[in-house]
Amino acid sequence: MKVSTPHPARHPSPTAKASELAYLIFDRPDVARAEAFLVDFGLLVAEREPEISFLRGTGPAPCCYIIRKAGTASFVGFGLTVETEAELEALAALPEAGPVEPSTFPGGGQTVRLTCPSGFEVHAVFGRTPVEPLPHRTALQQNSIDSITRVNATQRLTVTAPEVIKLGHVVLEVTDYQRTAAWYTRHFGFIPTDIQIFKDGSPAVAFLRVDRGDTPVDHHTLVLAQGVVPRYSHSAYELIDTDAVAMGQRVLRERQWHHAWGMGRHLLGSQIFDYWSDPWGCHHEHYCDGDLFTADAPAGVHPVSRQAMSQWGPELPRSFTKPKVTLAFVRAVIHSLRTSPDLTFGKLRALMKLFG
Repeated sequence: MKVSTPHPARHPSPTAKASELAYLIFDRPDVARAEAFLVDFGLLVAEREPEISFLRGTGPAPCCYIIRKAGTASFVGFGLTVETEAELEALAALPEAGPVEPSTFPGGGQTVRLTCPSGFEVHAVFGRTPVEPLPHRTALQQNSIDSITRVNATQRLTVTAPEVIKLGHVVLEVTDYQRTAAWYTRHFGFIPTDIQIFKDGSPAVAFLRVDRGDTPVDHHTLVLAQGVVPRYSHSAYELIDTDAVAMGQRVLRERQWHHAWGMGRHLLGSQIFDYWSDPWGCHHEHYCDGDLFTADAPAGVHPVSRQAMSQWGPELPRSFTKPKVTLAFVRAVIHSLRTSPDLTFGKLRALMKLFG
């Protein structure tokens, strides 16, 4: 198949190598309501100030979700950890970067603030101090025909919000796809794990993982999807097992939050998933049992389709990806068509057919 534009590829000598996704930053007009959803979702309040709230999982990250008080709801950006001070200084030397400065977020350390080509704020973080992990239940033992692990015992779960262990990944829709993908592979060392392509062979979605050499890492930490405007798609949070994902669905339904999609098992990444929307329509995913890869695993290439989003479970609903069409949105799409080298009328039609 002829490729009209290059696929994202690993860079031979990146400026730095991100080791994990540190945190997400959201602006919200109602911090308390945003916090209420996230606590029911399974996050824990780490610190709270009048204009900002920091939430964490049970893992060692001092925070993984930041809510800032603002007049308008928006996704601001995210933090990526780097392993050395030299990498932080190299990133600070880039034209789109600010200086190295002390972090004011839980865990401290130093940070450099950058802006990626799609306009998202990206914080490079070095030296933040981990916190003591909190206890979480162990994965349930499963009986099967081939393996009996539980005898004279029962499975009885408490009906409560599931324990989020860590922030796993974030998915962004971008218009300047090639420039944005190249920026993340060039400056943060992301590796493509799987790429979904349009009929002409050009990339539609790239699942990117961090490079930690022989240490296995999640199938993806950052996903970039060709979109019609730059925007947040969803973020994902790891739970201990499938029962935790299912219990999360029960609790969130009972507390009358909005269900977006699930349960199911993804095709690329293999996670058991379930998606929920916060009060501003931003999707948040519970997941477990994801694939892990070392740095030497090559990238896979697959046709993009709605059916390729899951192995089982309900088909991806159009409401999950369909944007709220306003005059401002239409103007933004027209601007993207005029200015983006990657978004064409053909791709716009393909995206409308695929995802509404």
